[in-house]
Amino acid sequence: MRGLPGLFLDQLRQAASDDNLIVDPADCWTYGYDNSRRHHPPDAVVFATTTAQVQAIVQCCFESTVPITARGRGTGTAGGSVPVAGGVVLSLERMIRILETDPANRLMRVEAGVINQSVQTEAGQHGFFWAPDPTSAAYCTVGGNIAHNAAGPRSLKYGATRENVLGLTAVTGDGRLIHTGGRTSKQATGYDFTRLLIGSEGTLAIVTEAILKLIPRPEARRTLQAVYRDITSATAAIARIMAQSVTPCALEFMDATAIGMIRDYSTAELPTDAGALLMIDVDGSESGLNADVEAIRRAATVDGLLRVATARDNTEAEALWATRKALSPALRKLAPNKLNEDVVVPVSRIPELIAGLERLSREYGIPIVNFGHAGNGNIHVNLLYDTQDPTQEKNALPCLSRVFDLVLSLDGTLSGEHGIGLAKRDYIDRAIDPDTLALMRAVKRDFDPKGILNPGKLFADNLVRNS
Repeated sequence: MRGLPGLFLDQLRQAASDDNLIVDPADCWTYGYDNSRRHHPPDAVVFATTTAQVQAIVQCCFESTVPITARGRGTGTAGGSVPVAGGVVLSLERMIRILETDPANRLMRVEAGVINQSVQTEAGQHGFFWAPDPTSAAYCTVGGNIAHNAAGPRSLKYGATRENVLGLTAVTGDGRLIHTGGRTSKQATGYDFTRLLIGSEGTLAIVTEAILKLIPRPEARRTLQAVYRDITSATAAIARIMAQSVTPCALEFMDATAIGMIRDYSTAELPTDAGALLMIDVDGSESGLNADVEAIRRAATVDGLLRVATARDNTEAEALWATRKALSPALRKLAPNKLNEDVVVPVSRIPELIAGLERLSREYGIPIVNFGHAGNGNIHVNLLYDTQDPTQEKNALPCLSRVFDLVLSLDGTLSGEHGIGLAKRDYIDRAIDPDTLALMRAVKRDFDPKGILNPGKLFADNLVRNS
C-alpha cells in the first residue's frame, strides 16, 4: 500500500478541516478493524460533522479515485467497515444530532452517527420506541443499523430496520446528494430507494440522515421461559406459537449445546435433560396481556415440554433472561476463536438445520453452538475453534462452507441481520443467481461509477485499491 498524495490530502483538509483529519498510521490503526476482528489499516481517517462535509469528502475521493469506507462505531461482525483497499475511512461518529422528534407524526429525524440507545431514550420520553434492538444497541449507530438492516429480538413483531425507516439523505459514490422516501408511512412515488439503500452496506451511498418510524410503547410486557426435551418439540411449539393470533414481541431459541454451556459456565439452573429452550416476550395492553400470555403458554405446551416459567414482574423477567445473557461469556470461555454467522431458514426447517449442524460438528471436530431468533428462523451459528489447534484451524473454514451449503439447501439465506461484508462475500454467488448478481453490479455502477464506496464488500471482485 502506498500513501495518499499530498495534493489529495490538502483537498481533504479543505473539505473537512485539520481537526477532522488523521493521517498518522498509529492513530489510523484503530479505525482499521470492526467486531469481526478483521483488520486492514486505512491511509487516512476523516471525521465529518455535516452532510455538506460528507459530500465534499466523497467528491475529493471520487476525483482522485481514492477508496472510501464509511464507519460508525465498528460493532459489525461481518467485516463490513474494514477498509480492505486502504484509502480513507470516513467516520460518522461525530454526526450525533437528533434533529427532530415529531410524536404527532410518529417520527424522528437523526444524523447517522446517533447511537441506537440514544434514539430509544429520546423516543421513550414521548412514549415511543424505535423497533431495531440489536445486542449492540448501547454502542451501535443508526447509520450502521441502516447499512446492515439490523434487527434484534423484537423484529419478529415490529420488523427490522428496513420496515422502520421512512426516508434517507445520502451521498452517492460520485458525490451526488440524494433524498429518498419522506415523512409519511405510505409512499408510492417512484422507485423505493430507501429500501434499496438499507442493507447495502455503504456500497451504493453514504447515509448521513434518516427519518425513523416510531412505534407507541406498549403498556406492559411479560416474559416466559419454556424448556423442552429436544429440538423437535421446541420447533413444534414455535410453529404453534406463530400460528395463533397473538404475535410475541420476542421468541428466542437455544439448542442443547448452548444450554450445556450455560449450565457449565454459569449459575443458571436448567433441567439436565433439556434439549432446547425458548425465551418468549409478550407485550400489549394491561387489560389484555394476561389473556395474551395464556394464549402463548397454551401454544407452547406440546409433547416434550419439561417446564415453563412466567415472570410476574421485571425482576423475575431479568432473572429468566439472565440465562440467555450468560451465553456470550460462556462462549468466550470455551474457545478463543469463533465464526459467528446469522443464517435464516424457514421455521419448519429449523430441526433439519440443527441436525445438519450437529453432523458437521462431529465430522469436522468443531464445536457448534446455536441460538437466535426462532420466530423468524434467524439462527446464530457459532463455530468455536482454537487457532493453536492445527486440526481445528484447518477445518474451520471448510466447515463454514458446508454450513452455508446446508442453509441454502433448506431454502434459507446467508444473513438475516449482520450483512455480507467480508465474511460471506465469497459465498454470495451460491445464494444469488448470475443474472440477479449482474443486475446488482449494474446498480452499483450507477450509484458508484468508480467503485470507490466500501470496495471489497458484497462482491469479491468489487475492489478498487488505493494506488
